[in-house]
Amino acid sequence: MVAGKASNEHANRGVSQLRKGVLEYCVLALLRDQPRYGVELLEVLADSPVMATSQGTLYPLLSRLRRSGLADTFLVESASGPSRRYYELTDQGRQALEGFAGNWPGFRDAVDRFLVPGDEA
Repeated sequence: MVAGKASNEHANRGVSQLRKGVLEYCVLALLRDQPRYGVELLEVLADSPVMATSQGTLYPLLSRLRRSGLADTFLVESASGPSRRYYELTDQGRQALEGFAGNWPGFRDAVDRFLVPGDEA
């Protein structure tokens, strides 16, 4: 039973590392069609349990996207509270997303090939 628990913990760490690796591009993809604010991004990500994340992860990521020129922000007044900071994709962010989207199928297919028993390259 202890070995099974250790194996589950290792698998959970693996999922966490995968999420960290692709979360930036998932956020860029969510900004592709419309600007969104932070809590909205958290809610949409939570719709896919494997991509659910926390404010402590998302907001620093959004700051990095803004600093690196991949996203921009603007404030919108809210009738029910403080202004909301919206994030939108920049042209540079769109190019980065397109580059990732172009590379993703080959990367995914390569990993899938390794995961299928007896299907080594």
